[in-house]
Parts: sequence; C-alpha cells; structure tokens
Amino acid sequence: MLGVPYPAPYADPSTTGAKLISGVNYASAAAGILDETGQHYGERYSLSQQVLNFESTLDHLRSLMNGTNLSRYLAKSIAVLVFGNNDYINNYLMPSIYTSSYNYSPSEFANLLLNTYARQILALYSVGLRKFFLTGIGPLGCIPNQRATGQAPAGRCVDYVNQMLGTYNEGLKGLVDQLNSNHPGSIFVYGNTYAAFGDILNNPATYGKQVTVTFNILNALFSKAKTNTHTHTRTHTHTHTRTHTHRQSGMNALI
Repeated sequence: MLGVPYPAPYADPSTTGAKLISGVNYASAAAGILDETGQHYGERYSLSQQVLNFESTLDHLRSLMNGTNLSRYLAKSIAVLVFGNNDYINNYLMPSIYTSSYNYSPSEFANLLLNTYARQILALYSVGLRKFFLTGIGPLGCIPNQRATGQAPAGRCVDYVNQMLGTYNEGLKGLVDQLNSNHPGSIFVYGNTYAAFGDILNNPATYGKQVTVTFNILNALFSKAKTNTHTHTRTHTHTHTRTHTHRQSGMNALI
C-alpha cells in the first residue's frame, strides 16, 4: 500500500536493535478494539495491548537515539491502524459466545468501539506519533463467514450486516475530522475500505478477477491479506468458508 517492505513482527524475538528503525508490525490475528474480541481463539494482542507493545518498543528506541532524534523519528513515522472488523465478526456477530449484541444496539456498539478507539489513538499521539492512517470496515456481509450463515439468498451478501457498519464507518470519518481539527500539525487520514472492496465486487475484471460468484473473489482477497508471521498466535489471516473467520488487525509503525 505504501510501497515499503512489510515491517518486522513485534513478536519475533529477532525484532530488536536497529531492526526497529525500519518499523514494526504489532498486528494480531482475531484481535480487536475491545479486549474481549476474539478471546475464543486464545492468545492475541488487543488494541490496548498493541499500544503497550508500541510503548515497549519506544523504550528500546530510547537506547538507540537521543530525545530530540526520537521525537523527530516519531513525528515523521506513519502509524497504520486496521481495526474494527474483528469486533464484528469475532464478537458482535457471534451471539452464541459474546453478549455484546444483547447489550448494545448496532449504533450503540459502534459508538462503544469509536470511543475506545479514540482513547488509544490519543495515547499514541501523546507519545509522539503525528501521522495516522485509519481504515474503515469493509462489507463484512459479503465474506464467506457471513454468506455461509444462510441469512441471504444464494449469491447475495447479508445486507443487514453491511448496513450496521455504516454507523461505525461514518463515525470514524467524523473522528478523523475531529482529530485533524484538534491537533494541527498532525495528519489523520481515513481509508474507505468499504468502497474499495465494493468496487472490487462490482468491477472484478478491473482487478484481474473473472469469476461468477463474489464469494470466491472475497475468499481469495481475504486470504491474501497481511501474512506477517507471529510467534504468539496464528500466523496469518484465514477465511474459512463455513464457520470461523479471524482477520489480522493491528497497527504498523512505519518510517
């Protein structure tokens, strides 16, 4: 996306010393904005833990450069945050395991996510990061995990799932505008993931895809999502056609 190599995974023991200078990948399969998201898969790094992991990296960087250079380094770095998907597919849309859909309406749940997200973004800002790329949520109602539930006609996406994501995506765009207004000199950018995947679904030939069922398009695309290895959890994103989906969500800090 940015034309740079994948950053080294945080959980790799060899990600130390000068290797940190080129950026670190803190992402974790099945993890989300909420700490409990994806807990049925076992160990993972939630957003709050990823922020703590980033602060741990800062401790190491302080041994490599002085305070002034570190501040400049952080100010020109780019933090790429990809969150929200798992909070739906591995939390809100799993009522047999999680109570969130009983406790919150779709709009209330979106607000819960956005408020929690905003606190962690500001925590990253407070330690010196100034450039953020925040992605929205794609059309989750079109992924195999949701299509296999039988809640939509054959060949169709689950519309009610896609509709509930509107509050979150619009709220995230509003949050980005607010952050830019409140923090002059910083850059916060919203990535319209929903529109990007929607274009792939509607115009597959443009992307070199010639298949008759969108199920296969998304299966291929989601399977090719970030594949950086991690020693603490499942090593890459999987999209299973019947039961489970856990996407790698997290933060990359890049130079």
